[in-house]
Amino acid sequence: MLQGLQDLGNAWLGFMHPMTLLYGLGGAFVGIVMGILPGLSATLAIALLTTLTIKLQPNQAILVLICSYVGALYGGSRTAILLNIPGTAANAASCADGYALAKQGQAGRAIGIATSGAFVSTLIGVLCLALFTPMLAEVALSFGAFEFFWLALFGVTLSGSIVGGDPLKGWLMGLLGLFLAQIGQESLYAYNRFTFGWDELAGGIALIPALVGAFGLAEVLTTLADPIERKMIDLKDSVLPRWREIMVYRWTVLRSGIIGVVTGLLPGVGEDAGAWMSYAAAKAVSKEPEKFGKGSIDGLMAAETGDMSSIPGHIIPCLALGIPGSAPSAVLMAAMIIHGVQPGPMLPITNPHFIYQVVAMTTLASITILLFGLFGVRPLLHVLRVPRNILMPIVYLLCLVGAFATASRLFDVYIMMAIGIGAFFLRRRGYEMAPLVLGLVLGPLLDKSLRRGLVLSDGDFGAFFTRPIALVFAIVTIFTILLYVPPFKRQVVRARDAVTGGIRSLFTRRA
Repeated sequence: MLQGLQDLGNAWLGFMHPMTLLYGLGGAFVGIVMGILPGLSATLAIALLTTLTIKLQPNQAILVLICSYVGALYGGSRTAILLNIPGTAANAASCADGYALAKQGQAGRAIGIATSGAFVSTLIGVLCLALFTPMLAEVALSFGAFEFFWLALFGVTLSGSIVGGDPLKGWLMGLLGLFLAQIGQESLYAYNRFTFGWDELAGGIALIPALVGAFGLAEVLTTLADPIERKMIDLKDSVLPRWREIMVYRWTVLRSGIIGVVTGLLPGVGEDAGAWMSYAAAKAVSKEPEKFGKGSIDGLMAAETGDMSSIPGHIIPCLALGIPGSAPSAVLMAAMIIHGVQPGPMLPITNPHFIYQVVAMTTLASITILLFGLFGVRPLLHVLRVPRNILMPIVYLLCLVGAFATASRLFDVYIMMAIGIGAFFLRRRGYEMAPLVLGLVLGPLLDKSLRRGLVLSDGDFGAFFTRPIALVFAIVTIFTILLYVPPFKRQVVRARDAVTGGIRSLFTRRA
C-alpha cells in the first residue's frame, strides 16, 4: 500500500512539467472539440491523435490520448444539451433532460451541472482504477501461453457485444480483424502469409493506417453522406454551478459513479450503458420521477456521472487483462501498443509504474475538463458554427498525413484508403469498426499463444483445458458464444427467472 502511494506520488511529480501539462490541456481541448461536433467521436479523436503524437515520449503521448478520451465524452454533452443531438453515443441519455432545461432558458445551468457531475464521477472512477487494477494485475501474473490464448479468444468473442446491435456482425468484424492480423511474416519461421506476392505486405498491416482508415476516413465519408441539421439554443445564463445545488445531488453522483465503474468493468458494455443504467437507477429512487425527461437536474446529473465514471472502469480491464470494454478503449489499447506499452497481465513486470501513471493521467484529464467546462465553454461552442465543407477536408488531410508519417511509406496511405472506403460501406450496412480493431490487436497474441501452447503440449490441444485459469476462461468464452444461440439463451433466461423467483418467494415467506 505504501509503495503504491509512493508510485502514485512519483507519477504525479513526473507530470508536473509545464510542457507535459500543456500536452494534457491540448489533448482535452481536441477531445472536447471532437465531442462537440456531431458525428465525430472519441474513437476518431484517439485514432487521429495517435498519428500526431507518434514522435512524443510514450507517457506524454498516452496522456494526450487519455485526455482526449475524457474530453470527447464530456464535449458530447454540449450538443446533447444545446442541439438535442448527442455528440457521442454515451451522451444520448443526457438529451432528454439537458435539452428540456435548455428550452426552459437554463442551458448554462444544465452545462454547469453536467460539468460538476462529470468531474466528480471521473475522480470516483480514478479511485477505483488505483485500487482495483494492481489487484487484478497480480492475479493475472500467473498467466501462461494457454491462458493468453483463451484471454485473446475471449476478447474477440466480445466483438459480438462491444458495440451492441447484431452480435453476428460483431463477430464477423472481429474475425476479419484476426485475418488482417495474420497478413505478413509469421513470427516463428518468417514465412509470408496472405501477401499474394506483394512484398509491401510482408511487414503486415500496420495499426495506425488501419485505425485512421477505419475511424478517420470512414467517419469523414459517413459525415458527408449524412448531414445533420443544427438549431442551437443560445447560452444566456451562467455556467458556474452552485455548490449547494451540487451537494443536494451528492448521493446521485456517488450511486451513478459506482454504477458507471461497474458497467465499465464488464467487457463489451459501453459508456452509454453506464449512462442509461445510472439514469434508470436515479429515476427509480427519485421522489419526483415524473420530472425525468422534462428537465430534471437529477436525471441529467445521473446520466453525465454514469458515462464519465465508466471511462476509468473500461481502462481497468484494458490495463490488467488486455481486454477493452468499449470502442474508444479498444482504440486506446491499440495506441498504447503502438507507443511501446503492452497492456495485459505482463504489464506489472514490463512496466510496473505505468498503472499509477495512468491514474495520474486520468486525474489530470478530469481537472482539464473542469477548467474548460466552466471557463471555456462559450468560445468552444463557436466550433459548432464551422461549416462541414471546411472541417471535413481538414480531417481528411490529417488522415493522409497520419498514415504516411509513421513509416514514410506511400503504401500505408493506400492501406488507409482501402480500409477507410471498405469501412464506410460496411458501416452503411450496420457493421461497426471497433471489433475489427480488437481482432487486429489481439490477433498476434492469439496466434503466438496458440502455437506456443501447442509446442509446450507436444501438439495436444487438450492441454488448453487442464490448467485452472485456462479452463475458467474456456468455459466463459464458450458460454458467451452459446448465450447468442436462441435455444440456449431461452434456457438461461428460464433458469434465471426460476432462481430469482425462488429467492423472492423465500423472502416473502419470512416477511
